[in-house]
Amino acid sequence: MASKKPQDSTDLEQTVNAPGRAELVKQVREKINETGVTYIYFQFISVTGRIVGKGIPADHWERIAEKGFQLVYGSTANLFIDRHGDYIGYGPEASELVGIADPETFCQLPWDKRIARVFCTCYRNREEKVNPGGRLTSDCRGNLKLIDQEFRDKHDMHMRCGTEPEMMWLKLDENKQLAGGVTKPNCYHIDQFEELRPAFMQVIEYGQAMGLDMIQGDHEDAPGQLELNWMFDDVLKNADRLTTYRQICAQVAREKGLHACFMSKPFMNVSASGCHHNVSLWSGGKKKVNSLHQDPMCAMDDVFSYREGGDNHFMPDPKIDEYKPGPIGLQSIGGVIKHLPALTSIGSSTVNSYRRLWDTGFWAPIFADWGYQNRTCALRVSAPGRFEYRSVDSMVNPYLMGGALYKAFEDGIENNLDPGEPEERNIYQAMEAGKQVKKLPMTLGDALDHLAKDKVIKSAMPGEMYKVYEHYKRDEWERFNHSVSDWDLENYLDCLP
Repeated sequence: MASKKPQDSTDLEQTVNAPGRAELVKQVREKINETGVTYIYFQFISVTGRIVGKGIPADHWERIAEKGFQLVYGSTANLFIDRHGDYIGYGPEASELVGIADPETFCQLPWDKRIARVFCTCYRNREEKVNPGGRLTSDCRGNLKLIDQEFRDKHDMHMRCGTEPEMMWLKLDENKQLAGGVTKPNCYHIDQFEELRPAFMQVIEYGQAMGLDMIQGDHEDAPGQLELNWMFDDVLKNADRLTTYRQICAQVAREKGLHACFMSKPFMNVSASGCHHNVSLWSGGKKKVNSLHQDPMCAMDDVFSYREGGDNHFMPDPKIDEYKPGPIGLQSIGGVIKHLPALTSIGSSTVNSYRRLWDTGFWAPIFADWGYQNRTCALRVSAPGRFEYRSVDSMVNPYLMGGALYKAFEDGIENNLDPGEPEERNIYQAMEAGKQVKKLPMTLGDALDHLAKDKVIKSAMPGEMYKVYEHYKRDEWERFNHSVSDWDLENYLDCLP
């Protein structure tokens, strides 16, 4: 049996006693006193990207910042049970995690200024017999923090990411049941965009108050489908902002009597909701605070900061090719192409995700290839210095996706993987001309099988993370196969074989 480590050497205590943290805790107290915040959501992220945690009165800020709060390990798996009645990941006999606040993420909620939120990192219980106070490996946000730092230390580079979170605003009838989209499925139609103005202007107002530098938006081509974008940033910061954006949309929906739908494919024969990831690798750069015209007292400076400048390693080298990404960019693309089948299990993480891939008339990215402005490929170079990973939808857990892309990049860089030449033709025309292109997995079960065989992508889910993810998603796939649907009844109920 492993012996306990001295308390001052645990990951938990090193975090609590990290240089500069005591000053950040003090700054949060000043903001609490100035803003009148009386209650704080201490939140972390579950395996599916759900926001979980506890609410604690602000009077106890300093105590909780030092000691943390406790919650069952199974909360990292939404405390769900599988179809056999077993808890996913952790049983009732498991210990309780310790959530430690990251004070730099403190931010007042603009819709109820009595309340603030702070993101947390999760640790094993201090009383565990094995690795007490160690990092909890089923904490997906904590894992991305570690993977990000390891990549920086090893390669002197970091990922910056901008996401395109499509979602749908749906109506509710007098019984609070879904009643279709708020608008008609007319893509880029300003009149339809205007019809959603009461919702999206409120989202923008709240988003700016919580550090989202909103840059553009449009009406997409499904009922009530909206895309709002904010400035790209370091991958962890962007994941936190995507999580915040979802939280904001849910709140605005409550206020407006609507439903904010992040399900990928609620309607067939119209576009699904994607969440394209625009990514690049950089060295250097500095954080710059942009208060977004807000009262700076409502949040810590880090909430309003964005990294600017530095060297973008995905930019073309004009001495070699004025269009192609530089060598590191090409190697990174090569890594993603190699691992696309396993990555699909994370980017398309639900049974419903694959409705999007089957409905191919709507630019579904189902082929393992890359190009420039080519939306029939899983990857496209959307602009000089970045590429767009398209095989990802609105249900994605961005922390898992960020870690997995890091591992794919690293494999490409370290093994000099060649992605081949970019495909400039429509991929269907290229295949008619004889090109051999692999298809992505077309079911969640198939994608999970590929993940199980891919050691590189699995390494983005260290320790217990892969066990929790595999259990949760495999159970989701089995539940689907175990059920009788309307389709079954429509096709087989009256059959006389």
